This record gives sequence, structure tokens and C-alpha cells, in this order.
Amino acid sequence: MGDVNIAIDHCGIGRGLAAVRPGPDSDPWFLYFALLYSKPTLEAMATGSTFASVNRNTLNNLDIPFFDRLQQAAIGRFLRSLVNQIEQEEQALNATQALKHAALKILSTRGLRGEAQKETEIGSVPENWTVVSLGTLGKIGNGSTPKKAISEYWTNGTYPWLTSAKVYDREIVQADQFVTTEALAECHLPRVQPGAVLIAITGQGKTLGHCAVLQIEATLNQHLAYIEFDQSRVDPVFVRGYLETQYDYFRQVGAGGGSTKGALTCSFLRGLPVPVPPMDEQQEIVAILDAIDRKIDLHGKKRAALEDLFKALLHKLMAGEIRVRDLDLSKTMPALWSN
Repeated sequence: MGDVNIAIDHCGIGRGLAAVRPGPDSDPWFLYFALLYSKPTLEAMATGSTFASVNRNTLNNLDIPFFDRLQQAAIGRFLRSLVNQIEQEEQALNATQALKHAALKILSTRGLRGEAQKETEIGSVPENWTVVSLGTLGKIGNGSTPKKAISEYWTNGTYPWLTSAKVYDREIVQADQFVTTEALAECHLPRVQPGAVLIAITGQGKTLGHCAVLQIEATLNQHLAYIEFDQSRVDPVFVRGYLETQYDYFRQVGAGGGSTKGALTCSFLRGLPVPVPPMDEQQEIVAILDAIDRKIDLHGKKRAALEDLFKALLHKLMAGEIRVRDLDLSKTMPALWSN
């Protein structure tokens, strides 16, 4: 409730929506942003325990910011240009993510050398690549959760303990929770070394199938599996890249094709076929993927910075704390616009 949109063309609306038409003294885009700014106020005026709502009388009595027509138009144009920049960064981010997805598919099966292909159980790969079971490349296992009721396992803990939410980091450099040495010993928690790939093996949401490279020594819960590699044979980042191409397959297996519904198993992972290029080619592929990841990270940071700037300036402009003529984005965020 309280969300706002603007209709560019004629349209009809259904129940649950209200149309606010700008009068002759109101700039349409300013009115849009003024209502967006007033959303928390409108939410506080809502009634109803199951579905919060407001009626026409409440809307009529809603106080919103108001300025002269010229200032309204200036605020509307300025904020709209900022929203356009956010949308451009979102489009660039999506395009770069799509590029990475396509690159992963090609690089992890066709390689970089343009060599003749051979047929394998995972499809065509270059002739000098091998396809082996993931379990032959290193140790695979998972962790557990020490009982929360036993304070000796958690109080003043110093050893990193990871949950499946950490796979979204992709490069895990710190933990959010810690266990004690007593927990490590008595709960038989694995001490997983840097360079391992972690993969979420349970979950009904989007988490299952996501993976990350561990950059610290840590232990983990039962919802994560780890693969500790012989790094003379494989680059963990290359393996993570290949596993990312298998995400949809992992989701299908976890939905019912595996031995435990709603989960992958260590046994399944041990038997998973993966391609293994020569080490120098793995490292070249990793360098390409790293470059794309840096581009994705840049667009993500720009989008986040623009969103924070928009929220701050929306408040300051609507509260009358600043005026559009006083703003210079090239000075406000020089690092953002420099690239």
C-alpha cells in the first residue's frame, strides 16, 4: 500500500487503486515524487488489520509538499533524470549478467583454443580436456549446527561458522557467526580451508544451488557442502564458474530428483561430472570471468549509490532543505561519474 506509479497513456484502473490527477497548478512528475515522498505518512493513516487501506477522504486530507509551478517542474525534471540514471545502471547490470551467463556456458564447454571437440557425458568439450567426477578432485562433505541451547558452543565463540546465506557473497571473506573450540571438538565440525567451494544443498527459495569460494578458514552448517580441491589440478574459481552453469539442473534435482527431496546430497555432488581443462587454460578463463565480475560489481555499486542519492535528495528537496539550482552531481559524487 502507498506505492506510486505514473500513467503515461490513457488507462483504466481496478479496485485497490486510486487515480490522482494533477490540477493546473501541479506538475505531474513533481506530484508523482511528492506522493512517493509522502508514502510513510499515508501508510501511517491506513486502517484494517488484515489488509491495510485508506479511503478517498484520507487521500483528500493527505498533506504533501507544495511549491510554485516553476520549482515543481525543476524538482520533477531533476528527480526524473536521477531515476533514469538508476534505470540505465539496472539495464547495464542486467546486460552484463546476461553476458556472463553466456560466457560461462561457452567458456566452460568450448574453451579458448578453438580446438576440435569430443563428445562426453556433459556434451562437447575440447579434445585435450578431461571430464571427471567432482569427488575425484577433492574432499566433499558438509557441516552441522551446534545446539543453540548449549552456551559453551556459542558464547565468546571465535571460529567462523557459516550458513547457506553466505553463498551469495561468492567470495567469502568473513563470517557473521562464530562458534567455540568446544563446539568444533564435540560437534565434529569440519575445519574447511581457504580455496574450498561451498554450495547450498537445501532450500525452497533461490539459495539451493548457489556456490561461493571460501577465502578464510571456517566451518559450516548442514545446509552447506564444501569441496576442498587439489589446487594443482583445478582452480576453485573455474569450478565455481562451471557449477554456476548447473544452477537450473541443481534446482531440478533438489526439487525431487535427488535422494532427499528439497536437497542435494554429498553423494550426488561426488558423482557430478565436471570438465577439467589444462591449468593454464583454466586460469585464462578465470581471468575473463573476473573481468566480467568486476563490471557487474561496478554497475551494482553505481546503482546502489544512485538509489541512496535519490532517497536523500528526494527528502531534502521535498522538505525544502535544498533547491535544484544548488545541486551539482559532478561534485556530489565525483567517484561515481568518473567511470
